[in-house]
Amino acid sequence: MNIEKKLWEAAFKAVGELYGDVPKELVQVQKTRKEFTGDYTLVVFPLLKVSGQSPDQTAQQIGDFLVAGNADIDSYNVIKGFLNISLKPAFWADRFAEIGADFGVLPPTGRTVMVEYSSPNTNKPLHLGHVRNNLLGYSVAEILKACGNTVLKANLVNDRGIHICKSMLAWQLFGGGETPQSSGMKGDHLVGKYYVRYNAELKNDPTLETRAQEMLRKWEAGDKEVYKLWETMNGWVYDGFDTTYKRLGVDFDRMYYESQTYLAGKTLVEEGLKKGVFYRRDDGSVWVDLTADGLDEKLLLRGDGTSVYMTQDLGTALERFTKEHLDELVYVVGNEQNYHFQVLKLVLKKLGYDWSDAIYHLSYGMVELPEGKMKSREGTVVDADDLIEGMVDEAREMSVQLGKSEGEDVSEMVGLGALKYFILKVDPRKTMLFDPRESIDFNGNTGPFIQYTHARIRSVLRKASSDYSAGAVDVYLPEELELVKMLCDYPAVVAQAGREFSPAVVAAYVYDLAKTYNGFYHDHSILKEPDEATRNFRLRLSQRVAFVIKRGMALLGIAVPERM
Repeated sequence: MNIEKKLWEAAFKAVGELYGDVPKELVQVQKTRKEFTGDYTLVVFPLLKVSGQSPDQTAQQIGDFLVAGNADIDSYNVIKGFLNISLKPAFWADRFAEIGADFGVLPPTGRTVMVEYSSPNTNKPLHLGHVRNNLLGYSVAEILKACGNTVLKANLVNDRGIHICKSMLAWQLFGGGETPQSSGMKGDHLVGKYYVRYNAELKNDPTLETRAQEMLRKWEAGDKEVYKLWETMNGWVYDGFDTTYKRLGVDFDRMYYESQTYLAGKTLVEEGLKKGVFYRRDDGSVWVDLTADGLDEKLLLRGDGTSVYMTQDLGTALERFTKEHLDELVYVVGNEQNYHFQVLKLVLKKLGYDWSDAIYHLSYGMVELPEGKMKSREGTVVDADDLIEGMVDEAREMSVQLGKSEGEDVSEMVGLGALKYFILKVDPRKTMLFDPRESIDFNGNTGPFIQYTHARIRSVLRKASSDYSAGAVDVYLPEELELVKMLCDYPAVVAQAGREFSPAVVAAYVYDLAKTYNGFYHDHSILKEPDEATRNFRLRLSQRVAFVIKRGMALLGIAVPERM
């Protein structure tokens, strides 16, 4: 049950009965702030015009009406125009009893949403930027799925273009037939090595730029030799990517390749020329003029007929909406591409595709590391594989320092949990600094702290000597009732995270739940509680806290161990 929604409905009905029809947006219900008494708060100020009374008088009238007409409401108080509503303990007991296997999975919406993330280039390995992208994309997809949507996770691989040809040319000139097998390198690392080599050699040989452009023209013309080399080197990269994806724990329902989508974009450009939306310059290039919309002129097709990113993004969007029957398309792409997606939506709109309004750009900030914390390549790019391995090493080292003896699978779980949680707990729109050592701490707002709390609860439950699955307690301690209320918040938290496309909402909730439980565990006996009914209730409460922690962390792509 979405309790906040139910209370809003009750408040809306009360306001209608008291003052007549009012716009829905004037009725605002929110969680009561911790410094005040109450569970939910009705903001009275927007209603003063229809009530014709003071804030306190209006709140009093609505409060009296709600208490008289709703058996679940225990009491209310009014503070400076805010109506704070308290629900009865019996209401919370009923909600607690409802926590089962489907808890936090919202009703089906009938909507199909595609979330595109990762979108790597096949000229280098995945790096730190891709890590945040992949973790955000996967988590947002899981949250939207929990919100009742049918979700398609998509990856558009940028497998063609001048940057791909640069690594191909360098391997052709300087590789000497080197392969992943002969070098012992992951395929994506090997190809990335030659992309770096190209840029180093270019300083001494400017003709390489022309030769790479010629290779791109040959590729688009279907030159067999160039195409075979392209297939071979891309195959190496895909094998490398798959290894990294598997270790990160991300997956995809749809794989798209720019080499297969860019032609659809060219067709769309021709359509725009016929409609007069685009225009062709003397050099043969095709542009769209967006100056009247406050933007600038945007290149859609080069003079030599080769496409640009915008070309294929236009075609791919059209194919997805028509073939997959999407209700929404979410692009998880860094904020340096804000302008690109502004142009994409506007151009599609000018072409007459109203579904362009259903495109959403989840624009996230960059993630950086303190100098020297992790191995970097060329001093600028932090490799994803190095980062992951470093995090697992940190977890293993921290366990030794704390005198813990976890197996390798737990070190992997904790290391990756630390990495994922530290990145996902930050608002996606903010630039963040990732400190590996801080993220692995077993105290504070970290993944390992939450994982350890789950393991602690599971240990308590394993030691329980009786069946605690049934029973009830008529009176809750304040700390117990606080935990019950927090558990009942979970469906609303999932809904909020879905609305905001923000895993950080889930991360903050799970941390608060774990922290609150640890305070309860410290202050109150569970297994040694002499009263059987109280002991069994606390065991049930602990079991549900562990369940919600596990479910919430799963939305972040984080596994929690049974033992630590």
